[in-house]
Amino acid sequence: MDAFFASVEQRDNPELRGKPVAVGGDGERGVIAAASYEAREFGVYSAMSSKIAKRKCPNLIFVKHRFGAYKAASLVIRTIFKDYTDLIEPLSLDEAYLDVTHNKKNIAIATDIAIEIKARIKEQTGLTASAGVSVNKFLAKIASDMDKPDGIYVVKPHQVASFVASLPIEKFFGVGKVTAAKMKAKGIFTGANLKEKSVKELVKSFGKAGHYFYNVARGIDNRPVVSQRGRKSLGAESTFTKDYSEEAILLEKLENVAKSVIKRLSKSGGVPKTLTVKIKFADFTQITRSKTVVGGIEKSIQIEALSKELLLGVLAPHHKIRLLGISLSNFEGEQKKAQGQLTLEL
Repeated sequence: MDAFFASVEQRDNPELRGKPVAVGGDGERGVIAAASYEAREFGVYSAMSSKIAKRKCPNLIFVKHRFGAYKAASLVIRTIFKDYTDLIEPLSLDEAYLDVTHNKKNIAIATDIAIEIKARIKEQTGLTASAGVSVNKFLAKIASDMDKPDGIYVVKPHQVASFVASLPIEKFFGVGKVTAAKMKAKGIFTGANLKEKSVKELVKSFGKAGHYFYNVARGIDNRPVVSQRGRKSLGAESTFTKDYSEEAILLEKLENVAKSVIKRLSKSGGVPKTLTVKIKFADFTQITRSKTVVGGIEKSIQIEALSKELLLGVLAPHHKIRLLGISLSNFEGEQKKAQGQLTLEL
């Protein structure tokens, strides 16, 4: 989907259309969750601090998120997908892989399916989507960003080698700023440069990811589209309006984060075994501390006690903290949900 959260806001409020809109808080420590294309023209993007965004675009309009509206639109879109295939792998509310090799409508050409789906999304939600069509997930993912907004980009089998060779290394899915800088330091600027490196060289430089980079430089990605994916993690975090070093205040803030995590876990299936506390200090340095419980974490009191223990283990006088987060991972499986919800009492 194109600028999904911001587009939903512009759809539902005509006064926002054609104007630079950011979904997120406009406070001193607010963060942009989504930016309209009008805002992007000023260099405003998601994950940017609101403070910087306002400097770049003084006329930026901030709106609070409405996750209910975004989920409702996402559900309509997923329903459309199901008319074509059951092999749907969601990446988020606004993005998914579809395997249409064998589709329900027996449409021979994948591009025709993408065109039809885009038209139906526009008709039923009033929103625009962009599609990437190719022979595997890696290529389709990159292609989906090549012709935004409201575009479609196709990489046919005979085009794969030249397409990957010409790609700037930053366009490769899985290559962030740090990895890109490391690659450039080794003379890797494009897919063609990446292909010149042996698997041994890439593994030595990038660990296990080296195998992935070796394959995708050749357009190879054998991962299937998986329609049922077990939950990997869930969590919550809070950025404070000011920095704190007082133990009592930080424990209170942590308890509020824990309540959010408990609420999310109660709606989720599976039992996590690992709890992680994330601490970001005033100077933006960040650490995490984790603990694994062999029998699983099923009670709210466990979440509260474990997170408190981990935080107290790193607190030090005069070390001010600006953010606390808690995440749960290492889930046993979704089947637990059918047996009962999270126990909220002793």
